[in-house]
Amino acid sequence: MNTILGKVVIGVASAMLLSSAAIAQDVPEVTVQAKRLLNTKVTERVEGGLPLQDISVSYGVRTWDLDLATHSGATVLEQRVKDAAKLACKEISRQFPDASPSEAECANTAAAKAMPQVKQLVASAEKAHNRG
Repeated sequence: MNTILGKVVIGVASAMLLSSAAIAQDVPEVTVQAKRLLNTKVTERVEGGLPLQDISVSYGVRTWDLDLATHSGATVLEQRVKDAAKLACKEISRQFPDASPSEAECANTAAAKAMPQVKQLVASAEKAHNRG
């Protein structure tokens, strides 16, 4: 149990370190957070069933090299977000193969939750482009 928490803490700390480096540079970034649940077995009977442990991995997706005011730039960012979601869910699956939902559902959910950030960055870039 402690090794599971240790791995999760290391993963989250790594993601936070990468995110803080990007924030320090004041570069827009999209954060993709994948979450899955893991049933944990206990030797004592727990009221209400088995406890669930929430496991998450976050990745930052770079945007500095894209012109988000263009359709192609926005499309590349959307693909990067989907790829980051797949990688995050794959990492969880590698460490916790019994986690749920499935890897594919995890990736779809993580990407969908990050898309409002993508839309906001694209809208801001388009607005700035139209002003300039």
